[in-house]
Amino acid sequence: MGIVVVTGSGGLVGSESVRHFAEQGHDVIGLENDMRAVFFGPDASTRPATERLLEACGSSFRSLEVDIRDAGAVERTFAAHAGGIELVVHAAAQPSHDWAARDPQTDFAVNANGTLNLLEATRRHAPDATFAFLSTNKVYGDLPNALPLIDLGARLDLPEDHRYHRGIDTTMAIDQSTHSLFGASKAAADLLVQEYGRYFGMPTVCLRGGCLTGPNHAGAQLHGFLAYLMKCTALGRPYTVFGYEGKQVRDNIHSADLVVAMDAFHRRPRPAAVYNIGGGRECNCSVLEAIALCERIAGRELDWQLGDEPRMGDHRWWISDLEPFRSDHPEWALTHTTESILRDIYERNVEEWMALS
Repeated sequence: MGIVVVTGSGGLVGSESVRHFAEQGHDVIGLENDMRAVFFGPDASTRPATERLLEACGSSFRSLEVDIRDAGAVERTFAAHAGGIELVVHAAAQPSHDWAARDPQTDFAVNANGTLNLLEATRRHAPDATFAFLSTNKVYGDLPNALPLIDLGARLDLPEDHRYHRGIDTTMAIDQSTHSLFGASKAAADLLVQEYGRYFGMPTVCLRGGCLTGPNHAGAQLHGFLAYLMKCTALGRPYTVFGYEGKQVRDNIHSADLVVAMDAFHRRPRPAAVYNIGGGRECNCSVLEAIALCERIAGRELDWQLGDEPRMGDHRWWISDLEPFRSDHPEWALTHTTESILRDIYERNVEEWMALS
């Protein structure tokens, strides 16, 4: 089997990708420089995850301390393995709205310029390799907030006869909306990935994710909704809900289900593919519903308060339409619900959280 390059290999989706493809028999090269600790502090460091992967995967995994903003370092890495690379999983990112506003240049350099560096290195040294990019639903800006949502008590939702009730598809525009600076940098990267597919015939896919989550997520206040919510509940830490009375809805996809989707695309790749991906109608919740689930699983109440203002560009409601992806990849299916995701997060992390608190 060929080489799989995974950027952000110590993060949520990156670490899941390393395990998945190493178990399949691939040699996996991870590019990871622990920028998450810079973004969100030492509690969010990916270094422990990298150390666990090195122990678990043995000789099938190598972790290289490469910053994707360094075009020369990326180029040298790909050149050294030219001819062997068959898949690039690009999961490295600056993922926070709020952090992007603090340092827009770093945000854009990581999300947009870093993606360009990877695309160009792939084009030069592995043009037939599948390039799977973890994009985001924030490329649509705040246009979903114009949808005619109705209040169902603990959540907002669309009327059943609305065209997007099944979920939002890629026909939604990205113009005339507030994206946040994070959304803008990810949109730039998204378009680059598509254009490299179209111009150069490279097999590329943009997976515009909803809430990506799972037990490997080093949740922080500025990123990692479900993981951070469960951590606060388990440890008795205060939690702030940003706006919308906690009725805003997110669809949630377990990192394992997302990696299987990438693998499915890799088995039948094509240039310039774009999909919205998430939990769809099967796996979604409001913040209030998520709090109730966390309290039930952890067996304690969460100390939370409601902030008046939502985050810039944040969505009141997001559910992905999964049918386009399922139509092209009928073998793929979700295996997790919101409750099973939260139980997985809790059961695999609670002892370590308690020991470190």
